[in-house]
Amino acid sequence: MMNLTIFGTGACLLQRSKMLVPLVLLTLCVITQANGNASVKKFPENFLLGAATSAYQIEGGWNADGKGESVWDYYLHKQPDIVKDFTNGDIAADSYHLYERDVEILKELGAKAYRFSISWTRILPDGTTNFINPHGIAYYSRLIDLLLADNILPLVTLYHWDLPIAFSNNGGWLNETTGDRFGEYARIVFNVFGDKVKHWITVNEPSIHCSFMYEYGIHPPLKKSPGVGFYECGRNLLLAHAKAYHIYDVEFRKNQGGKVGLSLDAEWPIAASDSLDDLEAVKDYLAFSVGQYMDPIFKGDYPERLVNRIAAASRRQGCTSSRLQPFTDKQKAYINGTADFVGINHYFSLYVYRNESVRGYETPSFLGDTELGTFQDPSWPQSAFTRMREYAPGLYCLLMYLKDTYHNPAVYITENGFPMTPAEDLNDDKKAHYLRAYLKAVLDAKADGSNCQGYFFWSLVDGLEWASGLQKYKFGLYQVDYNDPSRKRTARKSALVYKEIIHSGTIDFSYNPDPYGDKCFKNT
Repeated sequence: MMNLTIFGTGACLLQRSKMLVPLVLLTLCVITQANGNASVKKFPENFLLGAATSAYQIEGGWNADGKGESVWDYYLHKQPDIVKDFTNGDIAADSYHLYERDVEILKELGAKAYRFSISWTRILPDGTTNFINPHGIAYYSRLIDLLLADNILPLVTLYHWDLPIAFSNNGGWLNETTGDRFGEYARIVFNVFGDKVKHWITVNEPSIHCSFMYEYGIHPPLKKSPGVGFYECGRNLLLAHAKAYHIYDVEFRKNQGGKVGLSLDAEWPIAASDSLDDLEAVKDYLAFSVGQYMDPIFKGDYPERLVNRIAAASRRQGCTSSRLQPFTDKQKAYINGTADFVGINHYFSLYVYRNESVRGYETPSFLGDTELGTFQDPSWPQSAFTRMREYAPGLYCLLMYLKDTYHNPAVYITENGFPMTPAEDLNDDKKAHYLRAYLKAVLDAKADGSNCQGYFFWSLVDGLEWASGLQKYKFGLYQVDYNDPSRKRTARKSALVYKEIIHSGTIDFSYNPDPYGDKCFKNT
C-alpha cells in the first residue's frame, strides 16, 4: 500500500488490486476504520438530516397566480422532444398545491431540515424588479411558516436552473449582466424571507448546469459552445454568487444572522493505476470539478493546473489566447471568501486514466482540455442511471479531501441519491442500502475530523428529472403516482429506513421495514 497525499488524508489509501482488466493495477480508495465500527456511532444532535427538492422539478403550477416563464417552461412547450418521455414540469408533483402534504411527509420522517429552491419567476415574473408577485411571496411564506412550525429548518436555494426566459434571450449566463439581475432578485428574497431563513444557497451545481447548457446543448437554451461557453458560464455564475453573497453580507447579515453558500456537484476520482499519468489525471479531475469553483472562493483564483491545461490546449488548437477568461485582480478579491459553507451534491465515484486515446483534441472541448478518460467498476451496485453506482467510500474520501485542501470548511451534503426504475415499486432495497452506506461514510468522515454539518437525501418525492422526464428515474423517498390526478404520495422502504436513522441517530443495516405494512405513514 502507498499513501497518496492528493487524497487529503492517510485514511484514503491506494490499494493494488486486479479488477476489470487483467494485469492492470487499479486503485481503490478505502476507509481505515481507525475509529471503530461506524454502526455504533451516532449523529450529533445538531447534525441536520433532511431531504431536498427543487422548484421546477416538483412544484408544477407553471403559470399559476402570476408566475412568469422560465427557460424550462418556454422550451419544453416549444420543443417537447427535449425531454425523453415528452413530459414537463407544468404539474409535476404539484407541490404548489400540495405543499402541506410535503411538509407532513417531512414531519413523518422526523426530518430536521428541508432544502428546496425558490422559483425566480414566481417572485419576479419577468425576472426583473419591475413587478414583485405577491402570490409567489405568499406561497413561499406559507411553506416556510409550516416548516418552522414543525421545527424543520429551511435551507433555501435561490437558483436551481430555472432562469427567466427574458435573460436567456439576452445571452443567459454567457452575459455577465445576468449576474446583476440575479443580485437584484437575491436582495428581494433576502429582504422578504431572511428573518426566517438562515441558510441560503445561491446557485446549484454550476458545473453541470453550464455543461448541459453550453458544452453539450441538451438543456435550455440548447446552445453548443464546447470549451468556451462552459467556462464563461461558470465564470459568470461565480461572479453572480459573489454578488448575492456581498449583498447579504453588507445589507442583511447583521440583522438576520444567516449564512450563505453554494452547492457544487462533486464525484470522487480514483486513479485507474499507479502510473504517473493516471495520478496526474486524478489531480486534474479535481481541479476541473470542485477546484474550478472552490479555489476562487477559498484560495483567490482558479487552480493553476486548470489554467495551464486550458491555455496549452488553446495554443495547440490555434487560439491566440486561452479560452478561459481570467479574473481581474478586482474580481478575484470580490469572489475570494464568499462562502460561509459549501453544499456538496455527490452521487457516485469513478476511475480516471490518461493515455494516448484521450490526448491531443484538435477542437475545443472540456474533455479535450482535461485529456482524461473515466470508467466505473461494474461490480458496484447499479442504479437505473448507468453512471450512478454505489461506492460509498468515495464520499468519505471526498470529505477528507475538502477538509485537507480547503482548511476544513463547513460542508452540507445537499444532494445524495440513487434513482430506481418505476418497476421497482416501494421495495427500493438498493436505494435503502445506498442511503445507509453513504450516511455511514459521512459518520466515518466526521469521526476523522470533517466539518460536515448536514445531509439532504435527493429527493423527498419523485420529480421531473430534467431532460430525462418524469417516468424513467425515481429518486424519491416517496413515490408519486403520476397517473393519479391527486398525485398520491406513498412511502417507499427507503423512507422508513431514513425515518429510523433520523429517530435513532444511528445506522442499522439489519432493519428491514415493510413499506406495505407500516401504519405510521399517511400514504395519500
